[in-house]
Amino acid sequence: METRKSIGLLLPTRGIVMKNPDTPNVDLLFELAEEAERIGLDSLWVGDSLLSKPRLEPITTLSAIAARTSTVRIGTAVLLAAMRNPVLLAHSVATLDIISKGRAILGMGVGGVFNDALQKEWGAVGVLGKERAKRFEEIAEILRLLWTKNDVSYCGEYFHFDNVNLQPKPFQKRGVPIWLACHERAGKPQQWKRAAKLSDGIVSISDTPDELEVGLQKYSSYLQRDIDDPLQKDVSFYLTININQDKHVAEKDAHDYLNRYYGANIWGTRWGPFGSANSIIDRCNQYWDAGVNHLIVRFASFDPIEQLKRFETQVLPYISDPV
Repeated sequence: METRKSIGLLLPTRGIVMKNPDTPNVDLLFELAEEAERIGLDSLWVGDSLLSKPRLEPITTLSAIAARTSTVRIGTAVLLAAMRNPVLLAHSVATLDIISKGRAILGMGVGGVFNDALQKEWGAVGVLGKERAKRFEEIAEILRLLWTKNDVSYCGEYFHFDNVNLQPKPFQKRGVPIWLACHERAGKPQQWKRAAKLSDGIVSISDTPDELEVGLQKYSSYLQRDIDDPLQKDVSFYLTININQDKHVAEKDAHDYLNRYYGANIWGTRWGPFGSANSIIDRCNQYWDAGVNHLIVRFASFDPIEQLKRFETQVLPYISDPV
């Protein structure tokens, strides 16, 4: 049976801080969220960064979004889980799931330490860069236990507790779905192995369609095929676009936004496409063909309302399943 194609929107929780650091326009987030739900998008997402790329805190922001919407799923793409205490994180995400009546998804990533700003960010929360991956794995295990069981005890390398009973549990009886960040271009097969073991799906961001297809073959080989497990593994891709029939205008707008977003031109041509609706439709179809069933769209623009209008009329009808 063909997998349904679903499409989500990343809300600009960093963009509004870049534009107005002292008074971020949170009303823009609500307007985008409500419009995205109206036009039939499946999900809304927010990113995460504590200090290196300032933005609104993700879980509290999603709680506000949940109160302004009723059908779209809401999630993090992706949360830097290793910066958090797992019991506190389990509590806040369970609360978000209750507020949203079971619409939450927790996308999580290990995070990077490849520049001074990122190293400072981890240092500010007392986590060494070399500890990230193991802390991340333990947190994923702990979340699942606390959301589905009572009187939980855990003894890991970084986290230890006895007889913890988290109440209330998430609205979703199996717990909030966990999607883990995986990138084939990173050259680390353990990402796919970790996701197969600990997650309900994956989020990729920088792979080309061909690279992602190779990674998904590894992911599939690691999956344990348990016929008693009804969960479907979701494969999502975070696609950064700018829609404008004038390719040069689209590229300038996108590059201005992304250079301010990251402080440097990272990943180069791996972003995009920036330009015509047809180029974006073609790229989306390439990711569907590679095995993606959920696209998370980010607009590289300081005018996301206009971008969403163009997306609704010029792109969405040609990449989504008919209603």
